[in-house]
Amino acid sequence: MTGYLTTHVLDTARGCPAEGLEIDLYRIEGDKRIHLRSLTTNDDGRTDEQILPADEFEIGTYELVFHAGAYLDAIGTPPEEPRFLDVVPLRFGMSEPAHYHVPLLLSPFGYSTYRGS
Repeated sequence: MTGYLTTHVLDTARGCPAEGLEIDLYRIEGDKRIHLRSLTTNDDGRTDEQILPADEFEIGTYELVFHAGAYLDAIGTPPEEPRFLDVVPLRFGMSEPAHYHVPLLLSPFGYSTYRGS
């Protein structure tokens, strides 16, 4: 089995997928943070391709950075200055070659995540 990484972002305040949310993926190596790619969610709140495809999968520590503030601005959420949530970093480990699914449930004042399937 080979590993790969996916996500799904849901806007829990509006009860719909978070379309147009920018996501960056980094690999963490010691104190280095290596940018691997940037993707944007589609109309289903998912990316059109795997965030980390099987042919690039390596066991290790990664970070997904969700640009929540820009998304909230784009959908017209009334701004506060500064926004309570702007950039949401999620650092996690992938310890075996498997499908890792890291969803984000987002609202202007909170978020949650879990290892999905």
